[in-house]
Amino acid sequence: MHPNRAFRTSSDARNIAFAREQGFGILGVNGEDGPLMVHVPFLLSEDGKVADFHLVKTNSIARLIKSPMRARLAVQGPHSYISPDWYGVIDQVPTWNYVAVHVQGVLELRPQEEMKDLLDRQSDLFETKLAPKRPWTTGKMSDGVMDAMMRQIVPCRMAVDKIDGTWKLNQNKPDDVRLRAADAVEIVGMGRDVEQVAALMRDPEETKT
Repeated sequence: MHPNRAFRTSSDARNIAFAREQGFGILGVNGEDGPLMVHVPFLLSEDGKVADFHLVKTNSIARLIKSPMRARLAVQGPHSYISPDWYGVIDQVPTWNYVAVHVQGVLELRPQEEMKDLLDRQSDLFETKLAPKRPWTTGKMSDGVMDAMMRQIVPCRMAVDKIDGTWKLNQNKPDDVRLRAADAVEIVGMGRDVEQVAALMRDPEETKT
């Protein structure tokens, strides 16, 4: 997380809502030979206290979880490079604006019999967002195929005890300077979802709600 407190005024509710909506992040733990990371889709509870996901059994992290351990889930949002020329004032330097939320807690393996319920909940959440497409369900799988595939993965749960968010949107600049940069981001921004970055830069106080 960025050390400047100006970029970290977002409420827990805002950070939780952002992470829930993204539903995809990088899980990181400390391994014997250094950090281990894996990209995972996840389900975060409404109160932000529980994150559920699954891992392939052969994944290094899955093999490492012999007992509960500390972990961090990093969730990346929209981002863009910011050129100093866009501010319209002298003595500025390049930077990068972005939104990111980190979810921390204790990671553990769950009983294998919970795997089917987890897959049903995950597919239901993401399939619902594809409406009016008729949702895919595990019930569409042929007899025995789903059971065979589930034997290759393991359910995991993180008991969340800390959520931090960085909403770096030039809040440390005067309004007119920040708005000029936002206009340039929308036109020639370099990153992901630059239109959303520009919108957030125009109303950074929204991140405090």
